[in-house]
Amino acid sequence: MGWTSDDIPDLAGRRAIVTGANSGIGYHAALQLARHGASVVLACRSPERGETALKRVRAAAPGCDAALAGLDLADLASVRAFAADQTAPLDLLVNNAGVMALPHRTTADGFEMQFGTNHLGHFALTGLLLPALLKADAPRVITVSSGAAWLGRMRFTDLQSERRYRKWVAYAQSKLANLLFTRELARRVPQVVSAAAHPGYASTNLQQTGPKMAGSALQDRVAGLGNALIAQPAAAGALPTLYAATSPDVTTGACYGPRVLQYRGTPSRAPLPPAAKNPADAARLWEISADLTGVSYP
Repeated sequence: MGWTSDDIPDLAGRRAIVTGANSGIGYHAALQLARHGASVVLACRSPERGETALKRVRAAAPGCDAALAGLDLADLASVRAFAADQTAPLDLLVNNAGVMALPHRTTADGFEMQFGTNHLGHFALTGLLLPALLKADAPRVITVSSGAAWLGRMRFTDLQSERRYRKWVAYAQSKLANLLFTRELARRVPQVVSAAAHPGYASTNLQQTGPKMAGSALQDRVAGLGNALIAQPAAAGALPTLYAATSPDVTTGACYGPRVLQYRGTPSRAPLPPAAKNPADAARLWEISADLTGVSYP
């Protein structure tokens, strides 16, 4: 049958942060962590959607220890303010929040939105939370990537898509950056288990956000139809993240995804794109990210 959420061990005494926990993969990851005893912070950009998610978690897991905190990964001031409040030992950070295939936008700090949110925001957050992570006995950082990383390449001469913006190219680059970050973090900070996960094709609001922002009713309908007919539920898509976050068999630097063609099914170790295994690119991306965000890891 394979690994399910029933296989999550008792997490009593563990503290976790899940970014983008108001919906989709993040919501189901936060819910299951809370159900199994962890103290969970739902780190959400929207106070309204975050509050709704928190109420849902508390209703589904009565008596759980769950709280809401504001975090906008597209604004480094917000990242710093959030991290400043998280000084207690942190056992688990799930870097889940993300955006996909948006019309061209920039973050509050002027970064291309997909690269800035999906990679730079989480790079900064992880670095700022590293002191709290290193206070824990066996800390983990799980970064959610995507199968789109196989199509990505690091365009170091145009990381911000200033010369030409193509939304899917920018998305694939940001998801490849997630994998390079995961592996470089594992190399630089061996005290932390750093692993990646991807959900396969899971029904979340990511697929329809881009078309809605672009004002394309047709693309919105097509994405909604795909979610309804082809995708697996978001709860199933969250299983690779939960496996990476809680299983004793997880290897630092590895990635986990759905077993069946990396598309759906129970979690298993996933192959990495060759581009994600380039140590020179990982080191170069790390140094650029530290320079852009102003966050240096201790």
